[in-house]
Amino acid sequence: MQTYKVGGAVRDALLGLPVNDRDWVVVGATPSELIAAGFLPVGKDFPVFLHPETREEYALARTERKTAPGYRGFAFHAEPGVTLEQDLARRDLTINAMAQDDSGRLIDPFNGQADVKDRVFRHVTNAFREDPVRILRVARLAARFADFSVAPETMALMREMVETGEADALVAERVWQELARGLMEHKPSRMFELLRECGALARLLPEVDRLWGVPQRADYHPEVDTGVHLMMVLDMSARLQAPLPVRFACLTHDLGKGTTPPEILPRHIGHEERSARLLKKVCDRLRIPAECRELADVVAREHGNIHRSGEFGAAAVVRLLERCDGFRKPQRFESVLLACECDARGRGGLEEKPYPQRERLLAALKAAQAVSTHEIAEQARQEGIEGPRVGEMIHNMRVQAVAQLLVR
Repeated sequence: MQTYKVGGAVRDALLGLPVNDRDWVVVGATPSELIAAGFLPVGKDFPVFLHPETREEYALARTERKTAPGYRGFAFHAEPGVTLEQDLARRDLTINAMAQDDSGRLIDPFNGQADVKDRVFRHVTNAFREDPVRILRVARLAARFADFSVAPETMALMREMVETGEADALVAERVWQELARGLMEHKPSRMFELLRECGALARLLPEVDRLWGVPQRADYHPEVDTGVHLMMVLDMSARLQAPLPVRFACLTHDLGKGTTPPEILPRHIGHEERSARLLKKVCDRLRIPAECRELADVVAREHGNIHRSGEFGAAAVVRLLERCDGFRKPQRFESVLLACECDARGRGGLEEKPYPQRERLLAALKAAQAVSTHEIAEQARQEGIEGPRVGEMIHNMRVQAVAQLLVR
């Protein structure tokens, strides 16, 4: 029985990056032998075990055979006779198909080390075409390793997989899982640019794909192209270290611009409501988590008003806070403002421009929150006021509090 460190841990060490997770392959062993050695079986589809001390994953060397469309259509074969090279051959990219033995010796049957040096994503064998998730993985890795390019033959293979419908077999949960991971990388735009290049974006997120080539007013958007702007917003969200719900809101905030009637371009009147309607379809299709869905909806509907809020008086500011549900969910409102800042600064030449709307609205929310709704409700009770009129009293007091703030 021999164990080898494999995959990303070997790749990242060659790149001089920190290695946080290590995966291992075991050659020449059976499941019963590992269990006897204290390993804990956890694999559902094929034999994977947790080390009794480190809790790192150890998988038996295996081969796989395509049996049906989609990423689940595989039969796995694991037995002591499967070699390390056979196991490495089933992997997606050459940079992920390397191993190290106990002495640190590199095993590299597919020249992954050269591709690491040349910064190239290259598929190991044509078996790559059998698993459509690999398209998403390559795109996600591109967001992490932004200086890597895709080998021409690999890009051609990915395009072929899209054209033949293999990518259509991807299930919603897996698409979202990979997109979410890619959004959290330091250059998320690369993921979507690569998916667009191979044609997969039009299949998975047509609402996003159609934004390229859509013009915007140059006085607001020096970059003009809506798709280009979207990529700048995503990269700004990474620069500002935004959490996933904010990054997803950035991705979907302008979907409606892809359906603006041609006769009113480059203006996008009413795109906010159209964005919210398209967002609902995306969220339903990909089963987006509620936290991401709800934040994105507020941003889609209100980002234009938040951008213009510096011109608003106290009453308009309070109405905006109410529509954003800022009083009940102040932390989410802060995230809404962060997404709007990413939008405002994700524009050509405006990356360093301050976004005072964020500070102004947070201050307004704080001033309005200081109004004691309990005291107002008690006063209303004593005066015999009830129902919607109590809400009106609270609203008016909040407007007064914000007005006092804005005149300072």
